[in-house]
Amino acid sequence: MTEKLINGFKSINIDIDGKTAEKFMIYMRELVSWNEKVNLTAITEPNEIITKHFLDSAAPAEYIGEGASVIDVGCGAGFPGLVLKLLRNDINLTLLDSLDKRLKFLDFVINETETEGVALLHMRAEDGGRDRKYREKFDVAVSRAVANMAVLCEYCLPFVKTGGKLIALKGPKTAEELKNAETAIKRLGGRLAGVYESKIPYTDLEHTVVIIEKIGKTPAEYPRKAGTPSKKPIK
Repeated sequence: MTEKLINGFKSINIDIDGKTAEKFMIYMRELVSWNEKVNLTAITEPNEIITKHFLDSAAPAEYIGEGASVIDVGCGAGFPGLVLKLLRNDINLTLLDSLDKRLKFLDFVINETETEGVALLHMRAEDGGRDRKYREKFDVAVSRAVANMAVLCEYCLPFVKTGGKLIALKGPKTAEELKNAETAIKRLGGRLAGVYESKIPYTDLEHTVVIIEKIGKTPAEYPRKAGTPSKKPIK
């Protein structure tokens, strides 16, 4: 398993040492163990955890600047945020999720792997984006499989500084989502900066990496109150 992980990252131009690989093995072990008690993931087979969680979550790494402050909005079991932190110890990471059980799991993994520079935030994205402590405080927001692009932009762009960016891992309907999100992106202070295909090693699967630059402040009325963005996306 360790060799597969190391070689998989190498195939996408990421070199990890044995110590980092061991941290991923601890992460995988605890994910499987905790998942027996707490619903964290539908993927529990070790080979699939390596490909569909660890290697897949690495795609944003090359688009994040040195020493960046990063928030993973709707982090779930830590994908992609904690994976990026294990690969890029230089970043300062905040993991935000609305479910405390997920954050307890992540806190345990962070301690077991002796990973520093990670903050945990138990909050809904809509509430966090309106909080002065977090609003427009981050260089980068990342997210994977949380919502369609219009909704995701309302969740994430309020956290991002002007000059920063949202990096989203999306699936096969990205072009359609982006077309439907044009108004939301513009209204929230963003601009589409790039769309890149990212192949997942050892599989025929690929993700689309969408990068939205923050070119202006998000208007004060956004994000709207909890539940509204998903029920009434900006059009």
